[in-house]
Amino acid sequence: MSLFKLALASLLSRKSNALLTIFAIAISVTLLLGVERVSQETRSGFANTISGTDLIVGARSGSVNLLLYSVFHIGNPTNNISWQTYQHWDQNRHIAWTVPIALGDSVRGFPVVGTDSRYFEHFRYGRQQPLVFDSGQPFNIGEAVIGAEVARRLNLNIGDDLVVAHGTGSVSFHEHDDHPLVISGVLERTGTPVDQAVYIHLRDLDMMHGGHAHDDDAHSHAHGHDHEHAGDSADAHHHSEHEHNGAHEEHNAEQQAAPPIPGISAFLVGLQSRPRAIFLQREFNTYRDEPLTAIMPGTTLQELWRTLSGFERALTVVSAFVLLTGLIGMLTTLLASLRERRREMAVLRSIGAGPRRIFALLISEAVALTLAGMVLGVALLYGLMLALAPWIQQAFGIVISIGGLTTAELVRLAIVLIAGFLISLIPAWRAYRNSLTDGLSMRV
Repeated sequence: MSLFKLALASLLSRKSNALLTIFAIAISVTLLLGVERVSQETRSGFANTISGTDLIVGARSGSVNLLLYSVFHIGNPTNNISWQTYQHWDQNRHIAWTVPIALGDSVRGFPVVGTDSRYFEHFRYGRQQPLVFDSGQPFNIGEAVIGAEVARRLNLNIGDDLVVAHGTGSVSFHEHDDHPLVISGVLERTGTPVDQAVYIHLRDLDMMHGGHAHDDDAHSHAHGHDHEHAGDSADAHHHSEHEHNGAHEEHNAEQQAAPPIPGISAFLVGLQSRPRAIFLQREFNTYRDEPLTAIMPGTTLQELWRTLSGFERALTVVSAFVLLTGLIGMLTTLLASLRERRREMAVLRSIGAGPRRIFALLISEAVALTLAGMVLGVALLYGLMLALAPWIQQAFGIVISIGGLTTAELVRLAIVLIAGFLISLIPAWRAYRNSLTDGLSMRV
């Protein structure tokens, strides 16, 4: 009988203890790999949230805070940027396009983003992927566009009414029910915070908060609901590409005559030449008329991830200790069984098995238990990913991809196997010593 078959037969004779050991190792492996998989997907999700935007500009605040509220819709801006300041930079010759963003309201817990049609033209995520409408089209005044998760969770579709509430909490005591909106479009799922937001026109947001300068114009659009493109509206800057030509100047003149909102929370910037980003960032940060902060999204995302990496390391350490506990459990089981198996060892010696073969037998048993635990752990990991991936995406916005094992995960599995082998040396050495002491018969 081969050594491996002999080890399996020995384990089957003690299958209860063996199954408990395998299950403990499997749980440890699942946790160890799960932490790595979630951290990878979270890092990937962070990196894919926004692309193609060279700068994000907001009121003076920390760079991470600006990124969180403008892109991830977490937290609140420290202050607003005046529309005049936004216009000043919108007309800068080095800037190709800008997208204004106003925050602060919500729809049943989902953030409301006040913007205009340029958001749908210029916002990119992942690998420069544009936003695509699953159904409908960009909003006009009096209309709203919703993300895929908002549509699913609130069971909303094109043509449904929407009431915006003041504040960003899931429960609000003040709703803008005097200014309801009609849903004009639903965006395709992106796996980013875009899915969990509601997008409305800046003029609608202004009127909800007491702006009356354009009530007549806005109400004529709000009650029309003809779902035509915003190019036919009085707000002609909806369709502007912000190219620096005569149409651009005319568009800016109209903005100056009729600003849609007194102030905004932030604006996204696309440059004519990307290498100028660092120079323009300095110009924003040293602007004297109003204190501003400009960030480069990619750099700040790395900073944010470095901030969160401490939590990742802490989870890895915890999962490593859980794995160590499982392996120590295996060691305890093997050591506890040695006294009961001394007669078995004497029988093996009597049929020609030397101390080295018994040493190898104990190592084979421990390695077999470790391998079985690793296989079961990987199976549990994929089972949990299949079962929990939709919930994780809904609850945390993290998209878990069901792919093969990564290099980092294979390295962790190799470490588990090596650790199992090293721990097996202790009971194997004890069995070797016992076999030398007992000889061919066990003393009773």
